[in-house]
Amino acid sequence: MDAVEKAGSGHPGTAMSLAPAAYLLFQHVMRHDPSDPCWAGRDRFVLSCGHSSLTLYIQLYLSGYGLTLHDLQMLRQWESLTPGHPEYGHTAGVETTTGPLGQGIGNAVGMAMAARRERGLFDPDAAPGTSPFDHMIWCFASEGDIEEGISHEVSALAGHQKLGNLVVVFDSNHISIEDDTQIALSEDIVKRYEAYGWHVQTVDWTRTGEYVEDVQELYDALEAARAVTDKPSFIRLRTVIGWPAPNKQNTGKIHGAALGEEEIAATKKIMGMDPEKSFDVPDDVLEHARRVVQRGRAARAEWDKAYHAWREATPERAAEFDRISRRELPDGWYKALPSFEPGTSVATRKASGEVLSALAPVLPELWGGSADLAESNNTTMKGEPSFIPEEYQTKAFPGGPYGRTLHFGIREHGMGAILNGIALHGGTRPYGGTFLVFSDYMRPAVRLAALMKLPVTYVWTHDSIGLGEDGPTHQPVEHLWALRAIPGLDVVRPADANETAAAWRVVLEHTDRPAALALTRQNLPVYEGTGDHRKVARGGYVLEDASDGQPRVILIATGSEVELAVEARKVLEAEGVPTRVVSMPCVEWFHAQDAAYRQTVLPPSVRARVAVEAGIALGWREFVGDDGVVVSLEHFGASAPYRTLFQQFGLTAERVVAAAKGSLAKTGADKGETTGN
Repeated sequence: MDAVEKAGSGHPGTAMSLAPAAYLLFQHVMRHDPSDPCWAGRDRFVLSCGHSSLTLYIQLYLSGYGLTLHDLQMLRQWESLTPGHPEYGHTAGVETTTGPLGQGIGNAVGMAMAARRERGLFDPDAAPGTSPFDHMIWCFASEGDIEEGISHEVSALAGHQKLGNLVVVFDSNHISIEDDTQIALSEDIVKRYEAYGWHVQTVDWTRTGEYVEDVQELYDALEAARAVTDKPSFIRLRTVIGWPAPNKQNTGKIHGAALGEEEIAATKKIMGMDPEKSFDVPDDVLEHARRVVQRGRAARAEWDKAYHAWREATPERAAEFDRISRRELPDGWYKALPSFEPGTSVATRKASGEVLSALAPVLPELWGGSADLAESNNTTMKGEPSFIPEEYQTKAFPGGPYGRTLHFGIREHGMGAILNGIALHGGTRPYGGTFLVFSDYMRPAVRLAALMKLPVTYVWTHDSIGLGEDGPTHQPVEHLWALRAIPGLDVVRPADANETAAAWRVVLEHTDRPAALALTRQNLPVYEGTGDHRKVARGGYVLEDASDGQPRVILIATGSEVELAVEARKVLEAEGVPTRVVSMPCVEWFHAQDAAYRQTVLPPSVRARVAVEAGIALGWREFVGDDGVVVSLEHFGASAPYRTLFQQFGLTAERVVAAAKGSLAKTGADKGETTGN
């Protein structure tokens, strides 16, 4: 109450009613060590209802994670450790950034999957509950989380995967910003989770007609959930938001606004506190709460015994665990990357699939799958088992609980949040695939991956109208620049198979950002000089230079349109126009280069430029300048064979030649001929 009042904004109500549950979890249920927030053996806690950030901040303060009373007083202020929503990497003890509702549930599912995968990698034969890699994922969620569609996607998959290491506590307080949730929410959420295959319990603190915070009942439910190991657990906790505020409890007013001085004073009187005191935490209260540090250290010491025994028994696995935990790549791993013969023709999605299969033996931390598009995305590593309960394996996809190939079903948004959770858990490197056009379904999770600087890789295929007959609903037009607009996301559109392999190498060598590979359905010619990862890592490089080394015009292209630029150069050179072709697979990587390098690729003195990409022109003007021309697509596609579409929409070498001549004319290079009077 005091923190929100001082800030002048915030969400006090849920934090008030969830305080007993949060305190119980941090003090008596969750395995954690406040003196080491990154301890590998810890349970994870996800506050999916991130607006109730004080639910987490207060426990981090009371438990001894390093937050101070002053930090609570600085809630939502500039450069404070207590921003409006918890932010990963900003505050110790915060496991993920949760702002958009529902994302946290998806993160928790991903963490639970990652925990199982890591157990399979490092300690698969241990009896249940005996491995140092056995731990729980605890998640608090609200009605808002449950209402968001992503919660259905990830919860259905969690039930299907039988994630017994996941427990979601659903704060059922029946209040949101628009007051009583009955105005928009009426389904039976408990039955919904039963239908998903979860173990479901209800703890109702209102069942007697009076509000009684029966902490013992909740503790028993949490321990019962921990004991169920063959399915995830869902606990519906019926609370009264803002209890015991006498006038604002159980109203929308207390959800997202300060209570006001009078209501705070009245509430403190009910609680037996001094209404004149603000942020009052008696020393004995703090001393009592901080005893969790000793309990955590004792749990850590007990875990360490099993952990060191495991290390001594399996030194090779221990060394691999250390490497993967540090996100270090093994020496010479890149030697496994395939190369493709210049002059051949290969779709970049196919090349990406061959890269994944080649890397499978040398990078056990790399795993992933697609949203029901494995054959289209080429995201299945050859010969690798699926990550699936054994009873759900199929003839096409055999596997088991410790498998490697992920099957998200047609759940793109859920896939995005789960990939984030896997990366947040630590160590392993996840990837997920779908068509580029359906990146729209993933965008909120992709944005959060960029915000948290997570090394997630998106394999987005069918990257343009080049997919052809499926038509405009499946043909991305605005997507590349819309994705490039996300700060911290590397959007990579390789020109050919070797550039694809090099791009994978560059992506995997980055550990501080997500990357998107935009790959073709159609075959593309393989060129000389595209496989040098050092060039590709620059984001843009000279693929074919002017015959005299002094270009009069520069053609910039990405992906399948590099072929158009190369063909156009042949025509221009034949007509006596020295022409340079620049392949620019990643605008973000090019921007990261120093000015000197960028000038060597795009000399300011060469004002005649053409950028060509089968999408909207937005963004290319920066590279071509006022005298340049962009050959683009400023409308939706159509259903036809891809060659027909490129021709009918003017994405041809002939048009690139014409654009180059037009740009040259703008610079004053178009000389007339003397014809007499």
